[in-house]
Amino acid sequence: MKISTDIKPVSYLKLHSADLLKQVNETHRPVIITQNGEPRAVLQDAETYENTRTALGLLKLLAHAESEVQSGNVTEQNQVFEAVEALLAQ
Repeated sequence: MKISTDIKPVSYLKLHSADLLKQVNETHRPVIITQNGEPRAVLQDAETYENTRTALGLLKLLAHAESEVQSGNVTEQNQVFEAVEALLAQ
């Protein structure tokens, strides 16, 4: 993150919104918007946002799967394949 270009006050956003949109879409770096010197929001390009949401979704699935394994809620591989083959044979 480049502090001088990636942190802007809300007043800058109001005056230069098109420039900031261009910046985040070209660099794929988020811009932190401050208000009264405190961070209040993050401006991010849509592609990076979508990729982040997808990654978080996958991490949630992995965390859930690990929890299932830790609790012993598992099925042997051969049992899964047999069940799939039986379904396909119907």
